[in-house]
Amino acid sequence: MFSICQLMYICQQIIIWLFIPMEQTKSSRLPLLFLSALLIGLVTYVQWPETESEKKRYQRIVTVKTAQVIDAEFSDEFEALGTSLANESVIITSQRSDIVEQVLFNDGDIVKKGQILVELRKEAEQANVRELQANLKESSAQLTRYNELRKQDVASIAQLEEQQAKTESIQARLKNVQAELAKLTIKAPFDGQLGFRNVSVGSSVKNGDVITSLDDLSTIKVDFFIPEQYLPTIKVKQVINSRNVAYPGVTFKGIISSISPRIDAKTRMVKVRALLPNDEGKLRPGMLMAITIKRKVEHVLQLPETAVIPFEDSHFVFLNNDGVVARTPIVIGRRKPGVVEIISGLNAGDEVVTEGALKLRDGSSIKVKSEEGK
Repeated sequence: MFSICQLMYICQQIIIWLFIPMEQTKSSRLPLLFLSALLIGLVTYVQWPETESEKKRYQRIVTVKTAQVIDAEFSDEFEALGTSLANESVIITSQRSDIVEQVLFNDGDIVKKGQILVELRKEAEQANVRELQANLKESSAQLTRYNELRKQDVASIAQLEEQQAKTESIQARLKNVQAELAKLTIKAPFDGQLGFRNVSVGSSVKNGDVITSLDDLSTIKVDFFIPEQYLPTIKVKQVINSRNVAYPGVTFKGIISSISPRIDAKTRMVKVRALLPNDEGKLRPGMLMAITIKRKVEHVLQLPETAVIPFEDSHFVFLNNDGVVARTPIVIGRRKPGVVEIISGLNAGDEVVTEGALKLRDGSSIKVKSEEGK
């Protein structure tokens, strides 16, 4: 069978021969003209349908994955980094210079408010307290007698006032000595967990020496900074989510407790503090926390990010129409990891290609891969 090129060449040669001046009658050329027309028609009839059938025969069907456009909640979020702090934290120090007599705690102990931690030597102070208590008792008795005598006009007002001043002086001295005595007993100022102890029995401590640390870890504070443009979108008691690399996949929920009234003039950032419950004791002061704040939640059309194909300054997707895809331009909005908002170009329920789009063009035939990968 002749190829299309060979048939076209034969037709061309016949036509050229027909129009070359020759000593032929008009009637002698009619059969050749008829034969040329027949050959051209045959080529058109035979070869054209064959070309179309070849295209269909060798057209490739691309296996792809698809997803539907859904109308679902879309949360507008932003992230920040913060540092965790104890709800209450203090360095416990000695307020007197003396010898350590007792150490009543171990490293990392959980203690209650008022629990005794360290006792310093205090024999001299205790003796002073007893002495002043005895003097106060005697002076108070003398004052009572002067009051009785004054009622009988036996004692003078000057004597009564002198004794009253003496009694008040003893009372003041006693309170002062009792306050100094109390400093020799070091107690926990609030409930919490102690750090490492830095003293031992018999060691000498001076005023200001560190005994240990105490942290209230029942609640953790997290301080972080946000850009000033986000300030109108946050408020006190707003819920936040936080994460830490020590606990992959774990989210710690909390609330915003306070917002700084000032904005840093250099960085244009505002300081925010959040509170995180720490009932399980996982969080510690000094941790780096990744904070996620939801600014606004609304229902929008959205689809997987992998379905969107950028082209110059626009975007498009391949829309599945019964096994044939159509290149469809779209307008996208906000993004978050794995998801993009669709402003226009698609409707809820539309099926678009999410995997295999690079092999497609407008009008390509596809086969949708099932969830099991078949």
